[in-house]
Amino acid sequence: MPTLRIAYPGWICAFACACGSLLFSPPSIASSDYGLPSLGAASTSVSNEEYRLGRAWLRQFRAQAPQWQDPITNDYLQSLIARLAPHSDINGLRTITVMVDNASLNAFAVPGGVVGINSGLFAFAEDEGAFVSVLAHELGHLSQRHYARGSARAAQTQLPAMAAMLAGMLIAASGGGDAGMAAAMGSQAALIQDQLSYSRLFEQEADNIGLQAMADTGYDPEAMVRMFSAMQRMARLQGDTPPEFLLTHPVTDNRLSAAQARAAQLNVADAYTSDTLYDMMRARALLSIYTNTPQQAASRLAQEGAEQAAQDYLAALIDARNGQTDSALEQLDRLANEHPDFAMLPASSASVALEAGRYDQAIQRSQQLLRFMPNYLPAQLILAEAQLQRDPQAAYDLLRDITSQNLENPQVFNLLAEAAGRSGHDSWGHLARAEYLQLTGRVDRGIRQLSIARDAAERENDQQALARIEQRREDFIEYREALDDFN
Repeated sequence: MPTLRIAYPGWICAFACACGSLLFSPPSIASSDYGLPSLGAASTSVSNEEYRLGRAWLRQFRAQAPQWQDPITNDYLQSLIARLAPHSDINGLRTITVMVDNASLNAFAVPGGVVGINSGLFAFAEDEGAFVSVLAHELGHLSQRHYARGSARAAQTQLPAMAAMLAGMLIAASGGGDAGMAAAMGSQAALIQDQLSYSRLFEQEADNIGLQAMADTGYDPEAMVRMFSAMQRMARLQGDTPPEFLLTHPVTDNRLSAAQARAAQLNVADAYTSDTLYDMMRARALLSIYTNTPQQAASRLAQEGAEQAAQDYLAALIDARNGQTDSALEQLDRLANEHPDFAMLPASSASVALEAGRYDQAIQRSQQLLRFMPNYLPAQLILAEAQLQRDPQAAYDLLRDITSQNLENPQVFNLLAEAAGRSGHDSWGHLARAEYLQLTGRVDRGIRQLSIARDAAERENDQQALARIEQRREDFIEYREALDDFN
């Protein structure tokens, strides 16, 4: 599956496929296992520098790209990656997800374990298997560390070139357009000049690793073939002006045939499908895309054959947006009774209650769900937001626990900062605000916020807070040094 393109002018953000051999290291599984020629040998362990640069890139990305803030959908995305990861040979790499508020078809993977999607990927992939095939392909790129593969240059040359390439992509993301892409492409050319012929092999390798991971996880690998076919149809329908990702990463007949042949050879583990659940997530994405014309989302979901439960789910969400809270909750409760394994349904009803200002009801509904799923983040966040209106100290205590388990989630630190401010924990509130700032690419402001936190901790004589602030100051300085690599 080709990595796709985000709809910022001139920006191809999908590392793995945009650069082919420019971006990656050899497979940990012998290439003969996938019927591919050997392309050399190198370590498959992700280096600390890769991880550092990948996380720095994510901070910059958050600062410049529009985020799709939807904890329910993000939890679903993470669950799919967690199912695929053990079969994708990523060697324990800790992944992190990011979702982009953009209707164009796109997915991307960044060295260090960052996996991202556009809301438009849900719109394009009409079933869960097709959606999963994109994720499986991206994990294939991550597992093989293709960015380093095939390069004869020393590591001290590879990594600055990678940083320069990432910087070019970020310039383009923020409106630099062709200048940003020129910077990125120039860095790619400097990184490796004689390995371009390998790129199709890397794409085929990622396809095959993804196909195997799908089969091992219980997904029919034919779904990847269907996705290829859909992309080919899109290119043909667009004529001379197809989306640029199809111009730069075409799905050729040979590639389609190779994927089809490989899929036919694979034995699928215990079959797994959850198209009802996927259709409900797709409903959320379409509602985000058609935010000003929600009936268009409903029409599209129906026309494309979504299951009735998903159509009813979307109708409930639209009712909630129109202020028909009781009708929405009634529909959601009925669906929750019919599909008791879908935690997102009671979470959705708790969210509807929260958005309607029914804070006590939101607390009751989220607490009931958390009794069965204590660490379900969407319900935790709903409960925390509702408690902010009723009991800020309870919200603070809850959010302290949540942040300890979600150290790279800006949303939870933003909520913690508010809860701390409302409950009189000034030093911890400023510290949480500093964490939010550094996670969203504003490290210098975060360091200044730490100084404010230190002053508050000294006034409060909070030695625990002071120790934590000093520790984080050292970390923040390291983060700033990583960000400097992009300048």
